[in-house]
Order: sequence, then structure tokens, then C-alpha cells
Amino acid sequence: MTRLLAPLAWIVAWGVTAALADEGVPAARDLQQDGAEARARGAAVLVVFVGARCPYCDLALNEVLIPTSRNPDYQRKLVMRRVQTRSGQALRDFDGKRITQGEFAKRHGVFLVPTVMLFDQHGQPLSKPMVGIATADHFGYELDLAIEEALARIGATSGPIPAQATPAGS
Repeated sequence: MTRLLAPLAWIVAWGVTAALADEGVPAARDLQQDGAEARARGAAVLVVFVGARCPYCDLALNEVLIPTSRNPDYQRKLVMRRVQTRSGQALRDFDGKRITQGEFAKRHGVFLVPTVMLFDQHGQPLSKPMVGIATADHFGYELDLAIEEALARIGATSGPIPAQATPAGS
């Protein structure tokens, strides 16, 4: 009986993780539309590239990106999407062309996951890609820096991201 429960528990856990990821960071389907939405809000498009059965991707999503997606301050600053690097799922690129998620990842040189990239409305990268995750705290800090850099490059005036600690006396 125990032998049957372990695989069942794994399947349920995988399904819950996938559902949470789609809820907080939806799969990319139409980046051209997402770019237009970002432009209208003075925001950036954040794309997290993930792999199937990637515990580091789950860590980045569950500990940082999904909570970030629920924060109203970040909702104004970002349109967040998820791309699976080896997926054949179709998406419309920023230029309106139909490609697969896997092709989109290859086009941007993504081979290690998780990788986070921030784009402008036309699909131009706005900051250096964030590759990998050591700890959730460090990843969150690096993400804040990348978001601020991206917003500065597109001229957004959305103000500082809350909850970023500053040293006393600075």
C-alpha cells in the first residue's frame, strides 16, 4: 500500500506546484499583447524560464516569484510570464510571430534554469539575465535590483520597491 501512495503523493505535489505557478506566473502565450500591456502601464515584462521537474525553479517560483506576483506594487511594475524551456507549447513572440516556448528560450540563449529576464514592450532585454538560485533571500534581492534597472531603462517612474532594506544611516 505504501508503495502505491508515494507515487500518488508525488503526482499530487507536482500538480499543486504547477497550478500555483500558473496562478501566480501564467504561462507565456502572447508576448506581443503582454508587451502592449506593459507599455500602457510603464512596466516591464518579466519572463521566468523554467524546466520540468526542476526543484530550483520551484524554489524561485514558490518562494519569490509567486509572492511577488501577488504584491500590488509589483503588479504595477511587471507583467510576469513563465516559459518552459523544452516545451512545444505555442506562443506569440513580441514581434507577433508564432513560435514555441522552447524556441523562444533558445532564441534568448537560455539553457540553465531558472533564468529570469526582463524585457521592454518590443522584447529587448532590459537587464542582465538572472541565472540560477542560491537562496530565496539573495534571489529576491537580485530580482529587486534587476527590476529597478529595467524600470530605469524604460523611464518608468514607479518609485522604489517596498521592503528592500537599507542600511541605517544611509
